[in-house]
Amino acid sequence: MRVLVVEDEAALRAQLADALTRAGYAVDSAPDGRRADFLGHTEDYDAIVLDLGLPGVDGLTVLRAWRDAGMSAPVLVLTARGSWSEKVQGIDAGADDYVAKPFSPREVVARVQALLRRAGAPGTSPAAVTVAGTLEVDHFKREVRVGGRPLPLTPTELKLIEALARAPGRTFTREELVARAFGPDYEGLDRTIDTHVTNLRRKLERGGCRHVVATVHGVGYRLADDDAAG
Repeated sequence: MRVLVVEDEAALRAQLADALTRAGYAVDSAPDGRRADFLGHTEDYDAIVLDLGLPGVDGLTVLRAWRDAGMSAPVLVLTARGSWSEKVQGIDAGADDYVAKPFSPREVVARVQALLRRAGAPGTSPAAVTVAGTLEVDHFKREVRVGGRPLPLTPTELKLIEALARAPGRTFTREELVARAFGPDYEGLDRTIDTHVTNLRRKLERGGCRHVVATVHGVGYRLADDDAAG
């Protein structure tokens, strides 16, 4: 499997490339957005590790260009420590997961492996439509369907289910979901998200889709298989 590493810091780029190579991947690397954009459009990668803070053309611009061109490989974005803004923007642009600096190369390898497992096969990605039991989240159309029927949701509920569906099985903290639904500058209570999740669950259940939004007690929520969790 082929992985592209895009990182402007030479030492970190080399560490990530070495860790991924040791894990059995064929690795290409790029030091800036222009080179990354070229490689993403001309080469086929099974996964991409993308720093958002790139010189010249920034990572968000590159990611949006890839997605607009139909590139479906899963993308793990590298964000600045504590930057909720970067994380939310990355997900909006089409990222499948993120990791904040500082991190260990082993963590990046583990995240890449998880993305590839969720993708199911080389060259495929859950970026277009996420399916969990009878639930379908269409990220391109921004539409949620249960049993093939569109499910009317509020803008906040749609943002929540889209965030959870970007990384099925991954637990999102309340703080992460607040940033995704309301923006990084929101100053309300994290528990506000519980009310929106409750309303979202009621609508899903009325459509015949139960237990798909699972509670991870003391942490937050994750997207589970239909009828797999409570």
